[in-house]
Amino acid sequence: MKADIRIAWILARGSERREWWRILLTALGAVAATGFALGAVTIAAVPGQVSIPYGHGLLNRPGERAGVVLALLLLLIPVLGFLGQCARIGAVHRHRRAAAMRLTGASSARVRRIAAAESTFPSLPGALAAFAVFAVLLAVTGYAPPPVAWVGFTAIVLAVPVAAALVSVFALRHVVASPLDQMRRTGPDRGRRAVFGFLFAGVLIAVAGLLVLTPSSLSFVAFPLLVLALVFVTGAGAIWTAGASASFLGRRLTPRAQHPAVLIAASRLAQDPWAAARTHAALLLVTVVGVGFVGVRAVLLADLHAKDHLAMDLRFYTAGIGVAGAAVLVALAISLCGLAVGTAESLATRRKGLAVQAAAGVPHAVLARAALLETALPLAPALLLAGLGGTVVYVCYAGVVGGAVPLLPLLVPVGVYAACLLAAATSLPFLRRVTHPAELRFT
Repeated sequence: MKADIRIAWILARGSERREWWRILLTALGAVAATGFALGAVTIAAVPGQVSIPYGHGLLNRPGERAGVVLALLLLLIPVLGFLGQCARIGAVHRHRRAAAMRLTGASSARVRRIAAAESTFPSLPGALAAFAVFAVLLAVTGYAPPPVAWVGFTAIVLAVPVAAALVSVFALRHVVASPLDQMRRTGPDRGRRAVFGFLFAGVLIAVAGLLVLTPSSLSFVAFPLLVLALVFVTGAGAIWTAGASASFLGRRLTPRAQHPAVLIAASRLAQDPWAAARTHAALLLVTVVGVGFVGVRAVLLADLHAKDHLAMDLRFYTAGIGVAGAAVLVALAISLCGLAVGTAESLATRRKGLAVQAAAGVPHAVLARAALLETALPLAPALLLAGLGGTVVYVCYAGVVGGAVPLLPLLVPVGVYAACLLAAATSLPFLRRVTHPAELRFT
């Protein structure tokens, strides 16, 4: 293990200039993960009921603080997915060095461990930078956390690089490096993520049923658990839809495509249909939550303005709604970054084939349209299902409180779809690099 870490450090220190963007993205992911975790520990360490001059009273009581802590912890999920995407593209980007290690006797598993350990080194400076900014904010606000909170801060700064390495190991578990200068994926994901989502939703429904059948002080938790189960069921269904639709469209369009861009995209979807599910998993879950949140927000604000609330009460509720909305937007931004990195990873994986196509005379515009179609085709039905799931959530809430059903949330999937295409388009400059004639030397 020490030898693997030493090799990873040598490789990270000798990274080429074109690899520094990957290192920067990994460091930014570590900054985000550390910042969210530090904020959660700081809020959780506040004792009892206090008066905090921020958030219009949202942080004064333990119950509301627990909700803010939960929102910050949930933001770690898309961040960890983003770090996994960075690890994948990093491993493929260094495939020639991996082939050299395989020729010297290293096993494919050891190559994966070294590639995963390499992601730890940019994560540690990122965690330290986030902690430095956090310490400055504490000094500016004049807040002195209790000693137990500082223990948590230290644990977080040390745990984030370890978590990044573990996520990288998980992300690279199907990557096989061969001595012949190839890196490929084996054991494709055939909807297993969707199965895990369905199982988790089933567990939530079972727990909610037990709470309803066994009256106790926790009975009020049953309805939120059912809503969360609905979100996971819809998200898992959307993930499965992304993979299934990619497989269906790939098989149907390949023999019938008349445009070269459609033919290239359909062939890619037929070859690895579940790549879309891997890349879009977090994004589809965020879409379900986003549609439901926008609908619930509209119903809740209409109900609050219809009642005679004091201005202080309205600021309290709007502050809570604002925090939840900011969390959804941050999760969406991180998921879009993961989509952009995943698209770049797909191009890097196929750099040899793309270089051959470019050398054979395929125009760059055709290859660019094909790359966008690989994202657009399977994502459309998946986002449609995600939007329907989020709509069911806020329609049920409107039925409970007796409010009108808003139509504005129906535009959220359309906006997310446009943002996804823009995120995928950010990787197109990388397409010119992977189709450079110099790549033909390694085919």
